[in-house]
Amino acid sequence: MNADIVEPAVVSVADTDTLLQLEQRLIDAGEPFAVVTVIRAAPPTSTRVGAQALVEGDGTLHGWIGGGCSRPIVIDAARDAIRSGQPKRVRISNEPGAPDAEVESHAMPCASNGALELFIQPTVPAPLVVVFGATPAAHEACVLARRVGLRASIAADSPRGARFDADALSRMTPALMLVATQGDGDEDALEAALRSTASAVLLIASQRKAERLRDAMRLRGIGETRLAALRAPAGPPIHAHTPQEIALGAVAGLVALRHELEQASAAPAVSGADLATVTTEPVPPLPPCETIDARPAQAVGRYVNPVCGMSVEIATAKHVVEYRGERVYFCCDCCKTEFERAPERYLAIAAQGAKGEGR
Repeated sequence: MNADIVEPAVVSVADTDTLLQLEQRLIDAGEPFAVVTVIRAAPPTSTRVGAQALVEGDGTLHGWIGGGCSRPIVIDAARDAIRSGQPKRVRISNEPGAPDAEVESHAMPCASNGALELFIQPTVPAPLVVVFGATPAAHEACVLARRVGLRASIAADSPRGARFDADALSRMTPALMLVATQGDGDEDALEAALRSTASAVLLIASQRKAERLRDAMRLRGIGETRLAALRAPAGPPIHAHTPQEIALGAVAGLVALRHELEQASAAPAVSGADLATVTTEPVPPLPPCETIDARPAQAVGRYVNPVCGMSVEIATAKHVVEYRGERVYFCCDCCKTEFERAPERYLAIAAQGAKGEGR
């Protein structure tokens, strides 16, 4: 028997379980990786069809797909697949044959002169979206963003919301921000979003309110280059009224931006970053969407805004309307203006909501 020939490595059930567990850990941590599967092995080789390995974003290889001489080729090809976000076939062989445009070919460097063909399937984390706000629309947008495949978390500074971990944000580098504060800390949230490294910041606001907030950001030292990353309104015009409708429009804007980033970058889910800069340090999970109630209940000293459903603190409310002898409180001027256009409609909606909740 040729001394260069090694018996094929058999991937046992335990080995497979280990790779699957590693895959899940990397998915949970939001780390990129690629699974390499042997789809052809011509003797003499030290592997077999069906053997698998996993390559992390930093090039660490787990598993067995052949001898050490072909390993650098496999790692480089896997990292390239992670960068592009596209699967690929790779052939490592000195066999004569016509070039195949669908196969990436490399010369076999091993002295045994065998042949390998591999299929590489990358898995890259979805873009991270941070939603600012403790409003019903913020909660709905967070939940809906997750349903369309984005990684989304709430950033809220409210007794009812989750206090956001700024250190976690700086390490995770969110790709997109959505400011859904709707009158409750707009300027602070928008400044924090614009000072982040996010590629774009979407703001749930009218054109008029957005211009006012842009002026406020200029006074806070935000430059024009960074202000160019601000998009308002957040999504396409769908004549939204309810928190669910407002969230739907905003998430449509997030989806459109995600595809724009993918088309403009060679690395869709890593936003063009070089893999050497992708950290493998475990990052604590951000607060889930569920930490904020979709419909805050009215409590002593608070009033449920009949337009957007947000719970407004009566003592500090800045937007108030007297209607039929009753004071109606709003989170922002936009809701107040909307109410004044059709007060009976919104009071009926509020009454129906209170009835449905048993109040």
